[in-house]
Amino acid sequence: MSCINRRDLALLALRTGTGAVLMAHGTQKLFGWFGGGGLEKTAAAMEHMGFTPGRQSALAAGLGETGGGALLVLGLATPAAGAAAAGAMAGAVSVHAPAGFFAQSGGFEYPAFLGFTAAAIGLAGAGRYSLDHATGHTFDQRWMLVLAFTASAAAAAAVVAKRAKGRPDGDEDAV
Repeated sequence: MSCINRRDLALLALRTGTGAVLMAHGTQKLFGWFGGGGLEKTAAAMEHMGFTPGRQSALAAGLGETGGGALLVLGLATPAAGAAAAGAMAGAVSVHAPAGFFAQSGGFEYPAFLGFTAAAIGLAGAGRYSLDHATGHTFDQRWMLVLAFTASAAAAAAVVAKRAKGRPDGDEDAV
């Protein structure tokens, strides 16, 4: 009988909490749950914020948050899950950045924290209490970590740069 490993238990708690918050946030965008606008309203908001096309941007953000969060909770394909969630949060940070750092002023504190936490979990791995561990780390390979984070960073940079290029000066919205 093996002893409970505190590090693995901590990763389980961190994955579950972070993933659940990301899932709730993403399902607001996709389905309108928890007081969210759903895909159509989120798409319109994304267009207004300079993310074009709005529907595809809303879908990508919602899937990155919901899917990345669900995979984090399960501890499955953890590098890809962390990278997807971090990439989605990079877009949110770009929206909130003009308001400064702190969330009470509409700043980017909250999405940055979620993004950094998801990235850290993706880099650290899911731990013993996960589907990655149960499947012999089939979806948690070193090459996947490099590929997932490289692709997520490139996609996030392209989306944020495209948004910045298309925004008129002084017309920023914090949502």
